[in-house]
Amino acid sequence: MSDAKKPGFVSFVSSGPGDPDLLTVKAVRRLAAADAVLYDDLSAGPILSLARPGADLVGVGKRAGRASPKQDHVSQLLVDYARTGQKVVRLKSGDAGIFGRLEEEITALRTEGIGYEIIPGVTTPSAAAAAAGIPLTRRLAARRLQFITAADVTGGLPGDLNWAALADPHATTCVFMGKRTFGALVAGLMAHGLPADTPALLAESVGHSDERLWRGTVTGLAAKLAGDVGSFPAVILYGALADAPDGNA
Repeated sequence: MSDAKKPGFVSFVSSGPGDPDLLTVKAVRRLAAADAVLYDDLSAGPILSLARPGADLVGVGKRAGRASPKQDHVSQLLVDYARTGQKVVRLKSGDAGIFGRLEEEITALRTEGIGYEIIPGVTTPSAAAAAAGIPLTRRLAARRLQFITAADVTGGLPGDLNWAALADPHATTCVFMGKRTFGALVAGLMAHGLPADTPALLAESVGHSDERLWRGTVTGLAAKLAGDVGSFPAVILYGALADAPDGNA
């Protein structure tokens, strides 16, 4: 097989919440060497300035409520670029392996015999907690950490949630894609014993210049979001540690 026909290689690069300073050294190196970068919406902006000059930059991000590329189209693009022998970066927001549909893209590459690697990154909940000045765990009081998505394929609250786990007072729960369904989630949590005054943190545009943090209770946040969910990407944390550092909401 000639060099021109050898399959390329795909690096799944985790971009973290969007702040270039939170990228790993390996992520920066892959961006600097890439022939093509297929990026999520939340990975756009200053991070793309680290790509090799002349590299193809292709937006393939999906955002709730907006027209977005279909997943099979994104997977096929990865295959098509790699078939030409290029070094491809698939730039994913947060950590690529957390609610990023990574497995579907990996499956497409494996089917075609295309090599790949996964470069982990800072999760949005980790960055949100750091921005808020709080830990995600605490000995005895918050001894379990759980990540969930509050939106199924229809955009509604998933119907098979483990309510007992989600209402556990000794857990810190991080909710992805949850602004539109948080009211319904809180109703279910309270029905399963979660106190109405459980602290909550809404972190919007984490790692960006327009970052915003809101602290309160789960019921207070549900009421806030019922009035206006806004357009900012966000993660929600609730549990004992989601409060302000001094214990005041």
